[in-house]
Amino acid sequence: MAKTRSIKKLLIANRGEIALRVMRSAREMGISTVAVYSEADRNAPFVRFADEAVCIGPAPSKESYLVFEKIIKVCTDLKVDAVHPGYGFLSENGEFARALEKAGILFVGPSPHAMKVMGDKLAAKEAVKGHGVPLVPGTEGAVSGLEEAMAVARTIAFPILIKAAAGGGGKGMRIVEQESELKEGLERAISEAQNAFGDGSVFIEKYVAGPRHIEVQIMADSHGNTCYLFERECSIQRRHQKVVEEAPSAVLTPELRKRMGEAAVAVAKSVDYTGAGTVEFLLDESMEFYFMEMNTRLQVEHPVTEMITGLDLVKLQIRVAEGEKLPFTQDELKINGHAIEVRVYAEDPANNFLPDIGKLSTYRPPQGPGVRVDDGFEEGMDIPIHYDPMIAKLITFGGTREEAINRMERAIDDYAISGVETTLGFCRYVMGHRTFRSGKYDTHFVRDHFTPEVLEGTDPEEVMAAALVAGFLEQVQAQRLKQATTVGSGASAWKLKRR
Repeated sequence: MAKTRSIKKLLIANRGEIALRVMRSAREMGISTVAVYSEADRNAPFVRFADEAVCIGPAPSKESYLVFEKIIKVCTDLKVDAVHPGYGFLSENGEFARALEKAGILFVGPSPHAMKVMGDKLAAKEAVKGHGVPLVPGTEGAVSGLEEAMAVARTIAFPILIKAAAGGGGKGMRIVEQESELKEGLERAISEAQNAFGDGSVFIEKYVAGPRHIEVQIMADSHGNTCYLFERECSIQRRHQKVVEEAPSAVLTPELRKRMGEAAVAVAKSVDYTGAGTVEFLLDESMEFYFMEMNTRLQVEHPVTEMITGLDLVKLQIRVAEGEKLPFTQDELKINGHAIEVRVYAEDPANNFLPDIGKLSTYRPPQGPGVRVDDGFEEGMDIPIHYDPMIAKLITFGGTREEAINRMERAIDDYAISGVETTLGFCRYVMGHRTFRSGKYDTHFVRDHFTPEVLEGTDPEEVMAAALVAGFLEQVQAQRLKQATTVGSGASAWKLKRR
């Protein structure tokens, strides 16, 4: 079918690695790109890469990247056809999408209606309720006060989870283990939700013990076609935010994968969704899954889906926005291999993952087969304090999960960064941990297995294990050298040590 509208010039209303990532796909499609940037990002790689670039204000995002009137003016001045919002900032802002539509500019994303419904967790639950999507037991609406909260909690039994209706990123979320903690937990959740989102509405759900965080990538066109592009496992988190993601999940059976995929499609269809979206589920210890929320945008971890499907999600977003049909059916989609992504944050894992600031004195990303780095920084650049502290996303691909993990270990070891603390050491620890390698882990991995001491080499169990292994290897090495000298095998000691 012919396109309803052709995109010749695309503005990326974002910064850093996602701006670069979108621009690269656009350039391959013959689309010219426009960057908007703050004063803090004047010398950033994404600004240089764009065909045109315009400064839209000071460093604080509320004076630049979040001021959509400035962005729309740039679109008008430069005769931009469409805007790609990336993720974060204005990517799920329905008012921005409506303002673009009013100005005659395409928004590369879903409708404002879909964003509004799925942006409110209570509205989202109401929308999917009649579509056969499993929901966690809890309130259907916002709780009115302590008395109602207590009645609900006693009905579904403790522990419970209090969540902000307009929330995300772990804000406005409190786990309440027992009745005596409910009043304080409710008050703190409401206060945090009000401060973070300007909306103090909260609701209550049954707390799912030992949960895994599984999300399903969907893609939908404007012709009624919706497909699921399989799942991503996102259970390695700190402060309810993801650090390590992989695709596919190590625990899903083909039957469960199909059920979750079809549930994700049902969620999308409940709001006539178009474009790329992610439906997030909790998977409990009994392998029962429950709908959590839908993110109406591209996800940070989308590269692992691209690696196992061979699809470019940004190109698909653009083609759907132009009015094209999806170029595949569900039956034509297949999983190929395994992919893992680690988020390289400027954070100090030894200090509760608090953000770190400074200059990238050394910055040399890894290379080689099956290694992809999506970044937005270069050596010598400062990490701005105004934005998310993510430096890069490191992705590895292998024919098997084991190969992808081993390749990730090698890639992390090859990644040279100095000047700031990063999460690379933590991610290297995760890759080598027996619980992660077994695939039998959940969202409590950091709580149950990580302490700062493991990164310093002072954890007693780790040190003892390392000492035993080192002692054994020394004995083996000595025996090999002795045999080489006695037997006269012709092998040099240098070669033996290199094995």
